[in-house]
Amino acid sequence: MTESLLGKRIVLIGGSSGIGLAVAQRAVAEGADIVIGARNADKRARAVKHLGSKAVAYHADTSDQASLAAFFDEAGQTDHLFISAAIYSIAGIDSDDQQAVESPFRSKFWGQYHAVKQALPYLTRDGSVTLMSGAAGARPLKGAAAYAACNSAIEGLGRALANDLAPVRVNTVSPGTIDGHLWQNRPAAIRDAAFEHYGRIALAGRPGTEAEVADAVLFLMKNRFMTGSVLYVDGGYILR
Repeated sequence: MTESLLGKRIVLIGGSSGIGLAVAQRAVAEGADIVIGARNADKRARAVKHLGSKAVAYHADTSDQASLAAFFDEAGQTDHLFISAAIYSIAGIDSDDQQAVESPFRSKFWGQYHAVKQALPYLTRDGSVTLMSGAAGARPLKGAAAYAACNSAIEGLGRALANDLAPVRVNTVSPGTIDGHLWQNRPAAIRDAAFEHYGRIALAGRPGTEAEVADAVLFLMKNRFMTGSVLYVDGGYILR
């Protein structure tokens, strides 16, 4: 059964830019009310201005449980929750930079875990949670062991929470390389090389777009028979 998003309250932590903002745009077009959580006040303001009267935004820092608790107190009832906020580095097993090595787990894994924990009092019983991992968890590349393991751990977390939180549905979206705001902020030569490489190793022959990932997230929110699943939006990357 697929449900309408009309009048639903969708909470997006990391919704002020990138994939989260793309989800917000599509959800507003379907009649949803949007609550954005993000650390940067300027980005929050720009996102709300862009989305219009259906959106509000509050401070949320996934590294701070008190901040998350205060955010959900302001956000209130949550029909659908999507968490895309994360700041991390990618470092290999040979790296002595412990901060960089551990950062995917500290930010991406524990950030999502604690966001769901703080959301629990506000989640509606017929609602959903969508986590975000990454296709590197299913097909690791050399030099990113901790990052790959983190993505696998998020997918395991999604399956476990689907059991723990039922009838609330919990799924995970797993993107491949996405031509979006994160890559656009990197040097052109590095970006072009990464996109060319991804085009050679993914069946689709190209990186994805934020819009394509957003469509997958909305599908997971609306399809009431989807829970405990991982949806790979990777252009066939994990199959090559």
